[in-house]
Amino acid sequence: MWRFLWTTENIYFILMVMLNGIRVYSADPFWRGILSDLGATVLDAPSTTGLNFDSLNIIMPISPLQLKATLLDANDSSNIIHKIFGTNVRLSNLHTQIVVQLYKSGGMDAGTLKSALGYSADATTHTVDTAIYQLRKMYGHDFIINENGIYRIGKL
Repeated sequence: MWRFLWTTENIYFILMVMLNGIRVYSADPFWRGILSDLGATVLDAPSTTGLNFDSLNIIMPISPLQLKATLLDANDSSNIIHKIFGTNVRLSNLHTQIVVQLYKSGGMDAGTLKSALGYSADATTHTVDTAIYQLRKMYGHDFIINENGIYRIGKL
């Protein structure tokens, strides 16, 4: 029988992978360092595109697994998706991020949306454009509208 040995390195790797893709802000340099070390993208200023770690009211002491669980719970967007669609809908990670970012911000230009999703604002990738096309194909052209260069959630 094969047994997995839990080591500090294994646990650290699991935490790092689990926080990868989470965008978070903290004013505290101590927490900024920890969050960055664990794989989260640490923002320089509070933003609608990320979590505000300072508002989570973390009670010390906290274990790394408790910290991970708290961040993942705070990053859960299922309530926002349910609010938009009126039911539980399963979307890909990229589609979920686009819908949530546009909903939370009230609208974004293409460069800001790309940046919020982790792409360079001036990147020539068509990943975000293709994902918006797919969302429109699934939920109708009026689901994501573009008015004067600003993408926002329309109607289903």
